[in-house]
Amino acid sequence: MLSILIPTYNYDTTKLVKELHRQALEAMIDFEIIVMEDGSNVFLDENKAVADLDFCRYIRLEKNIGRSAIRNKLADTAKYEQLIFMDCDAEICLPDYIQRYAVFQHGEFVVIGGTTYDSTEKNPDYSLRLKYGRKREAQLASSREKRKYQTFATFNFLISKSIFSKIRFDESIRDYGHEDTLFGHCLFENGYEILHIDNPLIHKGLDDNRTFIRKTEIATENLYRLHKTGCYPFLANESKLLHHFLQLKKMKLDKLFALTFKIAKSPMKRQLSSKNPSLRLYDFYKLAYLCSYQKHADNADFSDLRRF
Repeated sequence: MLSILIPTYNYDTTKLVKELHRQALEAMIDFEIIVMEDGSNVFLDENKAVADLDFCRYIRLEKNIGRSAIRNKLADTAKYEQLIFMDCDAEICLPDYIQRYAVFQHGEFVVIGGTTYDSTEKNPDYSLRLKYGRKREAQLASSREKRKYQTFATFNFLISKSIFSKIRFDESIRDYGHEDTLFGHCLFENGYEILHIDNPLIHKGLDDNRTFIRKTEIATENLYRLHKTGCYPFLANESKLLHHFLQLKKMKLDKLFALTFKIAKSPMKRQLSSKNPSLRLYDFYKLAYLCSYQKHADNADFSDLRRF
């Protein structure tokens, strides 16, 4: 018995839902599919039509409540014990996607299916997102297992409702980035095993280079804010970016990196937006950006970010 949960924001989910629906019927299991609109203003009519399919529900939220809160709300709405979460910009690439998760219908599980990318996509406007995704995210289960908690991602996973009810996503985190990092660590803290399997979804809703760089900056800011609360000491070890940043601070090199960022920001962004972006430069950009951001953030109040 599966509840398939899809939070969506300004994205057409109909193709995804129809294929999920077809596979679930073919698997002859009890299931439901819930599409929850998080304050969207486009594709409303398209997504509303999914409710015409048997065992499918469409729920529209007028106001955007954020990436963490909507996943909690979906879990609360679901009626079955096993929850499959996926992002709205996913595409099915396996004919037995549902069946591979259906074997976990009974018992308590956390299962990560993985992410892949369209091998035919070559648009240079998405060069950085594609290269990062293909090199860093599109890993086989055997590779993900080596860092099973650190590679937890919300894009495509199954979790038992009994486990989710004890963990949940931290709703104080509204900005982009690291809600999955905290969730994965909380699973570890509470002794829940994560199983990685090869059951990927294709990530289709790609950000262009400019948008991806800005989202990277937002995620970096969010990481620093979480660190400054003092509630997440494990981040210093589990985040390579934060670990290297703290090492730079210890060696009093953070101001030099901040100055480098100020001087070299534009040429770095040009390279990262090129046809062949460097992931090493991307890593340096994040580190230098964090060094630059800290001086603007150190006087801010982050008390609203609380540990779940």
